[in-house]
Amino acid sequence: MLTNCRGAISTSIVSLLALSLSIAGVYAYMQASEVGTEPVRAEWVWIPSGDDSLRAYVALPDRESEAPGIIIIHENRGLTAWEPTVANRLAQAGYVAVAVDLLSRPFGITPSNQDSARMLIGKLDPDGVTADLDATYNWLSARPDVNDDVIGVIGFCWGGGQSFRYATNNERLRAAVVCYGPAPDTADLARIRAPILGVYGEDDNRINSRLPEVEDQMRRLGKRFVAETYDGTGHGFLKPGRQGSDGPEVERAWTRIVNFYRETLGR
Repeated sequence: MLTNCRGAISTSIVSLLALSLSIAGVYAYMQASEVGTEPVRAEWVWIPSGDDSLRAYVALPDRESEAPGIIIIHENRGLTAWEPTVANRLAQAGYVAVAVDLLSRPFGITPSNQDSARMLIGKLDPDGVTADLDATYNWLSARPDVNDDVIGVIGFCWGGGQSFRYATNNERLRAAVVCYGPAPDTADLARIRAPILGVYGEDDNRINSRLPEVEDQMRRLGKRFVAETYDGTGHGFLKPGRQGSDGPEVERAWTRIVNFYRETLGR
């Protein structure tokens, strides 16, 4: 395992302890969740990024042939116990799914305190985020169990905005799912090549108010962008504890997401 260039033995021990606690938290969360949570195979890894590395959770499908890959981008709370359950769900659908901790390279791993995590998210350099997503993309593409360059991305909340933004920065990306995240600046939309699926909560006016404008801009640019809104849901509804997270729209949205990946990445 890479030690994130921290070198000192004491720091390595702290990192290992943190990883052990994180793994325990993930599996406790999975046991309390409903569907799509049992990993076929899963592991924690460190992904090289520049002179450093990123912590990530990788879930692998039960198949002998190469599979498409999917990068999972967390909310503004950093990598919590929930994102690995998303990776497990996508692995069950046949994809190599990696949930990356974008706080881990500059700040160590995501802190348990959500307010601290949000503060650190605000300090992330956008170009650094792109570089870390590129490193994750290249790491996935180089895996022998992943179809070379057949890779998509999905993000939630802050990560939804980053998913949309990453589609403007990686022309090799095959598909992007934006879950209740803002669109990038208009000038950047012209660089998008990947088809994009947008998943939005009905009662999320802060994000939805700009949707008609974004749809019009993408249509004018000849880009494929489908925005779908789910009844009775609010911002973040795919995560337990949010408005609509206990209703039928969650599974309806996941079915749509998986079908979109099958259309764009294959299976």
